[in-house]
Amino acid sequence: MVARDSHVSDATAVKAREKAWPNLRPLALAAALLGATLCGCATPPEDPGARADYEALNDPLEPFNRGVFSFNQGLDGAVLKPAAQAYVWAFPVEFREVVHRVLSNAHEPVVFANSLLQGNFDHMGTTLLRLLLNTTFGVGGMFDVASELGLEPVDEDFGQTLAVWGMGEGFYLVLPVFGPSSLRDGIGRGVDIFFDPMTYVTINSDKDFLGPSFMATTALDLRSRHLEALDEIERSSVDFYAAMRSLYRQHRTNLIFNGETPEGDPFIDDPFDYDDVFSRLEAE
Repeated sequence: MVARDSHVSDATAVKAREKAWPNLRPLALAAALLGATLCGCATPPEDPGARADYEALNDPLEPFNRGVFSFNQGLDGAVLKPAAQAYVWAFPVEFREVVHRVLSNAHEPVVFANSLLQGNFDHMGTTLLRLLLNTTFGVGGMFDVASELGLEPVDEDFGQTLAVWGMGEGFYLVLPVFGPSSLRDGIGRGVDIFFDPMTYVTINSDKDFLGPSFMATTALDLRSRHLEALDEIERSSVDFYAAMRSLYRQHRTNLIFNGETPEGDPFIDDPFDYDDVFSRLEAE
């Protein structure tokens, strides 16, 4: 009887520790996958010109990345894209916009924390005011009162914070499920988990479905907003993987420099204009 009570106590203690801290299993999985990439490195070419092109692409893990990209495409085609299409078909755009605004409002604390760490007090003040106005007068973010007052949303994350602190991009990396990233942005994703209040809301709740439900809704919202854009990019690309790699790196550069891309940026003359394609299609 004593042994049984001890077993129950141990189980209770383990459960309490799991509730006290964010779930680190995704980070452990990311670390394991990062180690696995060592088996998927491409060999740099010996020709100087080809080697320069190879280094500019910054994709030494290309064989591994293409494999993960193919896996993600299969998952998207089988699950996420059909779900997003059904979501768009079933719900009017007004409802979907409300969902998007609520999700964006829940993400504002992450933007605020990174604006603070970057010393960008303009973005920090804007984000704080947006959070306060939209949470109160906007009923939890259902209405974007802040934008109507001229406080447009900003986008900051820990990957950008690391860039501001001087950390290089690192190699390009395609993450399972999450898609295009880099060594720096992959680290940033992990740190942003700790800045997100939803992390603590979900782990300190007895309703285990909250975390997966929030993540699924976020993924559904994101995919539904880019249905036409991604289809157009895939149709117009000779190599969809290479196009997405270039688009991602161009987009991240634009975010890091807050839209003021410096001269000499390797992606400024890229044939694919991420912002133009996505903005144009979203406006239709």
